[in-house]
Amino acid sequence: MPVASGDDFADVAERYRPELRAYCYRMLGSVDESEDLVQDTYLRAWQSYAKFEGRSSVRLWLYKIATNTYLNSVQARNRRPMPSGLSAAAGNAEATLAPARSDIPWLQPAPDSLLYGATDDPAVVVSVRSSVRLAFVAALQHLSSLQRAVLVLRDVLGWQAGEVAEILETSTAAVNSALQRARARLTEAAPTLDQLGEPAEARARDVLDRYMSAFERADVDQLAELLRADVELEMPPIPTWFTGRDAVCGFLARVVLHTPDQWRLVHTRANGAPAFAMYRRGPDESFQAHGLDVLSLAGGRISRIVAFNEAALVASFGLPETFTDRA
Repeated sequence: MPVASGDDFADVAERYRPELRAYCYRMLGSVDESEDLVQDTYLRAWQSYAKFEGRSSVRLWLYKIATNTYLNSVQARNRRPMPSGLSAAAGNAEATLAPARSDIPWLQPAPDSLLYGATDDPAVVVSVRSSVRLAFVAALQHLSSLQRAVLVLRDVLGWQAGEVAEILETSTAAVNSALQRARARLTEAAPTLDQLGEPAEARARDVLDRYMSAFERADVDQLAELLRADVELEMPPIPTWFTGRDAVCGFLARVVLHTPDQWRLVHTRANGAPAFAMYRRGPDESFQAHGLDVLSLAGGRISRIVAFNEAALVASFGLPETFTDRA
């Protein structure tokens, strides 16, 4: 039935905003750019809502606008890497750190609240987690923009080939061909199952609490007991990254954890995984935002640490930029 005006646009369209945010984030790897894309999508949809004649669902129509806006954007041609996607790991704790690279558009972490919206449905949360993990979003960056869109629409969101063909204004055969190429390419860059796994909640919480305590006390020996032998440490915007427990712990002892009580960690969640907002003690004894660490757990130990050394990220997770009291 034709829609005469856009007066009720918000009533029918706003419910899809959270899932569109997550969709755009998977393709762009950037919270800022995905929010811009969603805003652009809703503006375009509102402007043309009076012409929407209901030949498809509102949800499919919004995805069509978002996808085509994405494919026509400059951002769609950008790849947002992680340090591990640019160079080989340093296996020696004494390795010299390469200078931070502000010219590289690094992959950004996303708050769970942005990816899940306001839902508290455990089934929804669990179903989304693996498809927003940093490892998976980083792997998607190896695909072309079209391949990313097709793979996410088909394999992550479960759209039918005919529906994706309608979204992309192409044939079902073209969609299936793009999906086959995307799957093959993703297999080459695929994250390990460990990086996408879901640890038991109680066990994970114990490991995280012990990690926080050891980090704040600068107890590298205790940290070592919590790390897997093949643990990885990445620190964008620094291109250098480390692999192996000895290299990671040696680097932390040499560069990061000199003195107890210099760091405060605050629990949060990013990309469906446990994370810590990192605060460092300043000259005035207050604790100031330093960045965000996202952790992967496997087999009861920490398998990967991605330390995003960008203080502004802390505020984007709804946390204070500074505090003077632990409470």
